[in-house]
Amino acid sequence: MEMLWFWLVSVLVAIYVVMDGFDFGAGILHLFVAKTNEERREVLGAVGPLWDGNEVWLLAGGGTLFLAFPKVLASGFSGFYLALFLVLWCILLRGISIEFRSHLQDGLWRHMWDAGFAVSSILLPVLFGVALGNVLRGVPLDASGYFELPLWTSFQVGAWPGLLDWYTVLIGVFALVTVAAHGAMFLAWKTEGPVHDRSVALSLKLWGLVVLMWLLATVASFLVTPTLFQNLSRAPLAWLATFIFVAGLLVVFMGVKRQKYLLAFLGSGAFILGILAATAACVYPVMLKSTLNPAYSLTATNAVAGRTGLNAALGWWFIAFVIVLGYYSYLFRVHRGKVKAAAEGEGY
Repeated sequence: MEMLWFWLVSVLVAIYVVMDGFDFGAGILHLFVAKTNEERREVLGAVGPLWDGNEVWLLAGGGTLFLAFPKVLASGFSGFYLALFLVLWCILLRGISIEFRSHLQDGLWRHMWDAGFAVSSILLPVLFGVALGNVLRGVPLDASGYFELPLWTSFQVGAWPGLLDWYTVLIGVFALVTVAAHGAMFLAWKTEGPVHDRSVALSLKLWGLVVLMWLLATVASFLVTPTLFQNLSRAPLAWLATFIFVAGLLVVFMGVKRQKYLLAFLGSGAFILGILAATAACVYPVMLKSTLNPAYSLTATNAVAGRTGLNAALGWWFIAFVIVLGYYSYLFRVHRGKVKAAAEGEGY
């Protein structure tokens, strides 16, 4: 039962990264691919019907984590307190920037919200990447099941690390580059004209950088957490996930070469899903690793909630998941095709 709920949490987190990742990427790139007011409204029009719904996957993942592994949620929220507040402020700034930008037809007003949209879209994947780096590296979890993290200490990996060190920053930059490349594929698929052309041109450079950062992150992870690769040989799902993300990477380049941008976008989503699934398979059953003593780590086994509640929740979880998948299928069908900037005074 604990393995099933571990994977349900992992699936929701991975879907969130893929779904909110493309509109993060659009926000990261919109100052580069969109030069005029109309072009920037085209970018906002592409993500506008989707961005707030995408964030529901984060709530669903958090809710499932609370249901199945409340000790992990309690420990993580208290230990990552500062980081979580930074995430919340960035989410607020990003939403306000999207919604408020066109309220006034004033250049200064719009430039301010454009900057807010870009800055928050850049910081969020970096913060989430840093959080993933902390989970992989480990945190100073003690016998009480809790930990405290300063923003940084010596910037080195060790028993008493900070939130930021060279490894977590590297993973944060890898997340930033990957999300930006994912967003470029989304814009290449959904837009046309100059925005489309600039997105395609940037995507080739970004995906080359993704490959480089992936190799660096892999080597760094081997040095910092060698158990990840020791577990790889004993985790069949990790091998399947590895095949998925490598195949997704190849599909991205093939889709761009053949000008099939929906295919390239799906490939970038497969790359993200695969690499997160492979990581989850290699860390299982550990959910919060202790740098002080492995016995203090919170795992899917020692942090799982009561079986009775989990059994009762299981059926409802799958019903809700099917409903959400149906809603998203309808949403993408309604908003299929290329997007155009709305008339001034209407929409985004």
